[in-house]
Amino acid sequence: MTHAFDIAPLDATFGAVVTGVRLAELDDAGWRDLHAAWLRYALLVFPGQHLERHEQIAFARRFGPLEFEMAAISNVRPDGSLRVESDNDDMMKILKGNMGWHADSTYMPIQAKGAVFSAEIVPTIGGQTGFADMRAAYDALDEALKARIETMQARHSLHYSQSKLGHQTKKADGEYSGYGLHDGPAPLRPLVKTHPETGRKSLLIGRHAHAVPGMAPDESEAFLQALIDFACQPPRTYHHDWAPGDVVVWDNRCLLHQATPWDMTQRRIMWHSRIAGDPASESAVAD
Repeated sequence: MTHAFDIAPLDATFGAVVTGVRLAELDDAGWRDLHAAWLRYALLVFPGQHLERHEQIAFARRFGPLEFEMAAISNVRPDGSLRVESDNDDMMKILKGNMGWHADSTYMPIQAKGAVFSAEIVPTIGGQTGFADMRAAYDALDEALKARIETMQARHSLHYSQSKLGHQTKKADGEYSGYGLHDGPAPLRPLVKTHPETGRKSLLIGRHAHAVPGMAPDESEAFLQALIDFACQPPRTYHHDWAPGDVVVWDNRCLLHQATPWDMTQRRIMWHSRIAGDPASESAVAD
């Protein structure tokens, strides 16, 4: 198939680097090709885009409504000073929590569809972002385990995942909304998710998942961790070495992702635009 841009698949079960395109100037025909490539590869990497704020938001909106337009993920405070490892502010909790494999917003009523992420300033060592293919992970399971987990579910909780790091979330973090609108039970989601656009099955796991119904807490935790350990290994993983101006867009419905450590005496400024999920396919299971 001929595209208006060049696609080079990554050395993994998913993902591709896309060149020969300026995202801020993408026409409708180019967008259709790019969206089809996104559904196929789940992760697209665009080097050297250097998007302005309004350009990144506009590009993210092509995928659908946004959960939020743009947020800094950074060890640089608004006044330009650096956070240090010992800081215990909300951003440092986010930075450290993000280093566990996870999908975005699974602890909210509607899981995110995807995200656009860009690099402004990157450290010289470390600070990669990892991605893991939950479609290929599901495919690699033996048939007995596939059959076992087909109808299994797990709770997804930010309180749970952050408390494992010793971070106590505030009621204002909101188990459901993230914005203090609900403090009810954590959302229940299936362990096997069918993609609404491709029909492919994938594992829905990650650091927020816990409390499999019918399992004791220790058994549930060990079972879910074993799935993560199996799923998140080559050739199903890719860690991106960032350069300033890089942009990635990933499909949160079938990939997990993680941050990785870096020398926090060096500045790292990243920009995250989160694409809202479709309530028809990304809502939690009704209790």
